[in-house]
Formats: sequence, C-alpha cells, structure tokens
Amino acid sequence: MTRHRSFKHLVRTRMAKTGESYTAARAVLLAAQDVPAGATSPILATSDDTIRERTGRGWEEWFDLLDEWGGADKSHRENARWVADQLGVVPLAWDAQAVVGSYERARLGRAVGEKDDGFTVGVSRTVAVSVERLFDAVVDESERVGWLPDGKLVERTATRAKSARFDFNGGASRVHLTFDAKGADRATVTLSHVRLADVDAATAMKAFWRERLDVLKARLEGGSDA
Repeated sequence: MTRHRSFKHLVRTRMAKTGESYTAARAVLLAAQDVPAGATSPILATSDDTIRERTGRGWEEWFDLLDEWGGADKSHRENARWVADQLGVVPLAWDAQAVVGSYERARLGRAVGEKDDGFTVGVSRTVAVSVERLFDAVVDESERVGWLPDGKLVERTATRAKSARFDFNGGASRVHLTFDAKGADRATVTLSHVRLADVDAATAMKAFWRERLDVLKARLEGGSDA
C-alpha cells in the first residue's frame, strides 16, 4: 500500500486549488490553517503537533492507519470505536472524534460535524466540583431544571459518574454525555448532540449548549446548586 494515500490526496486537492507546492500545501494543512470555501473550520481538527502530543501520532500516521483499517468503507461509529480502542478512551472522547472527524472530512468530503446519521456537535466544560456532583447536576431532573429550563431531556441510559444518554425534545436527535474526574474536586462533562438535521441545526445547538453548560458551571462553582 502507498503510504499517506489519503493524506497525499488531501494535499494535492489543495495544490490544485491554490497553485502551492506540495511542501507548502502540506504545511498549511498540518498547521490546521486550511479552511475550505463555505466552511467555518479547517479540515483537520487541530495542528499536527497538537494531535501528536495528545495521541502519540500525527495526522499522516492516523490517516495511514485508518486507510489500512478500511475506514473509508466503515461507518462513523465503527471508525470511532476503532480509534478509541487504539487510544484506550471512549468513542465520544475528543481525541477519538477529532481523528475520525478529520479523516472523514478529508477522505469522504463530509462537512464539519457531519456523520452517517446527520450532524454532531460537541461541547465540554471543566467544573470545580467532584465528578459525582457534576453527574447529579446533569442527570437528576429536579436539579437539571435549574440550568436547562428550555431543554427537554428524556433519559435513555445512565452509568453513575461516567455517562448518560438522552432523547432531546421529543425529536430524533440524541444527547450523549460523558463525565471524567480530574481530581477530587474537579471534573469534565463532555456533551455530544447527535443526529441533527443540517448545518443550521448544528450551529444553533452548539451555541445553545455552550450557553447552557456555562450556566451549569457558574451555578455549581458559585454555590447555587442546592
């Protein structure tokens, strides 16, 4: 197999559009500075240096591995699970989603956030409370109303202090959350809203969840969580 097959294709696509040399086009892509026309974000989720620091591999290595795995013919879920296994994390973790999302945008021409079943947006916040306290503030309906008065979440599954899944507002979309302890009094919640219909819905829901998680964080850290 030719190494860097998918990544070389990405570089050559940029070269054809910009007239840059291979070296120049590759450098722009690896710095996560390439934003296609009509897009708001680069094809690659972050720079090559950052993804290497976080995962132990650079973009060309990840693209090679996903090519060899057959990622172009797999579903997003299959790719995410496979990458997560390589990293020893859950499929919804940022590192796994960044790798898979970037590969699928480059290899399959998907828009930012586009998956097999619609669009996905993700938001995370680190809060200065225990992971158990953060979990309760999100999953306990009587507490959740204090920071999410307009969102209608119906619980599907939950594993205490680890994860929870909800239906959203009676529609087809879903909200998935994971919780990670960062010490005795610090924890991160990562929220993914999946199966959104289009880019406009994804943009609106990303703004919505950023605002709501900011309120959650302020409420818990400000002592208004009784």
